Amino acid sequence: MRAAEHTEAMLMAWKSLEVTRADLAVRRRDGAMLWQRDRLIEVLPLAWARAENAHGADIYIRPARGHAWAVVFLDDVPEAFALEVAGTNGGLAIRTSPEGGCHLWLPTSCPLDEADRSRRQKWLAQQLGADPASTSGEHLGRLAGFRNWKRGGCWVNVLAPAGPATEAQGTGGSMPDRSPSGQEWGWTCRMLEGGVDPEMVYEALLAKAKGRRGEDAERYARRTLEKATEKVRKRIG
Repeated sequence: MRAAEHTEAMLMAWKSLEVTRADLAVRRRDGAMLWQRDRLIEVLPLAWARAENAHGADIYIRPARGHAWAVVFLDDVPEAFALEVAGTNGGLAIRTSPEGGCHLWLPTSCPLDEADRSRRQKWLAQQLGADPASTSGEHLGRLAGFRNWKRGGCWVNVLAPAGPATEAQGTGGSMPDRSPSGQEWGWTCRMLEGGVDPEMVYEALLAKAKGRRGEDAERYARRTLEKATEKVRKRIG
């Protein structure tokens, strides 16, 4: 992909995660920070950012402060692991340099405010070995499709676009299962691996299944959660 296509892929992935507004930051060589705050993703001044980047500025982005978003950020995740986690959870992996770790954006089952995002990120950073210093809930990540001048001007690239990653229950994920229960199984695993509280997962799964399962919905949701928890525990540990 060309540089602009990496930018578009990252922003489209954010939109698929229902992130609609962003803070764009430009850090010039002299350390000055220039901001475009709380802008709709569709109207971000990307041409201005590209011009600044061409003159040696680094370009950063985050979901706009002051809103709840169903996505959390991790920094300095090894590339192979970032790809695995992003693929399993429907997340987004961004390679910021050939020698460094990746940025990882992961979905949550419900929108979280800044404090809740920070708590979730701190827990995930411990589990996944990410940078514990980048868990403030409002940390900036690099925008794909721009040069990283801190690393000699290498390109920041999208590695794994966000999107559904369902897997077949009981098959080890070898074939996608497009049935409602198969999709709910994949969703449950992704939420648990992303660090979402199991009871929150249970409540959301129950709400998803009630219309289809009727009186059996509670048993179904609890059993699915138990089996997914066991699968995730084996995968992680």
